[in-house]
Amino acid sequence: MGKFLAIYTGTATATEKAYAEGRVDEVAGMKAWGEWMEANASRVIDAGGPLGKTKKIGPDGIADITNSAAAYVIVEAPDHVAAAEMFRNHAHFTHFPGEGVEVMPILDMPGVQK
Repeated sequence: MGKFLAIYTGTATATEKAYAEGRVDEVAGMKAWGEWMEANASRVIDAGGPLGKTKKIGPDGIADITNSAAAYVIVEAPDHVAAAEMFRNHAHFTHFPGEGVEVMPILDMPGVQK
C-alpha cells in the first residue's frame, strides 16, 4: 500500500459558483464528510484539516501569498488511481464550494532506509 497526500482546493470563483448553484450546505456537508471519514477510516493515515494563510519562503525572504490549497488528508491505497477514486463525489464537491482534490504519492526519501 502506498501513502498519498490529498490537497483539497478551492478558489473564490468556485465558491461564488457553488453558492449561486445552491450547493453549499455546511451542516449536511460536515455530516457527509464525517461519513466519508468513517467509511475510509482504515485508509486514512492522517485526518489532516483546514489550511490557513500561506507564507512563501525563498532566497529573497518571506512573503504572504495566495494559493488554492484549502485542506489536506493523507490516505493509504493500493495505487494512485485507487487513492484518487476515494474522492469521487466527496462532500468537498457536493456540499462545499470545493473545486478539486489533488492526490499525489508520498515517495520514499532517496538514500533513507525505512
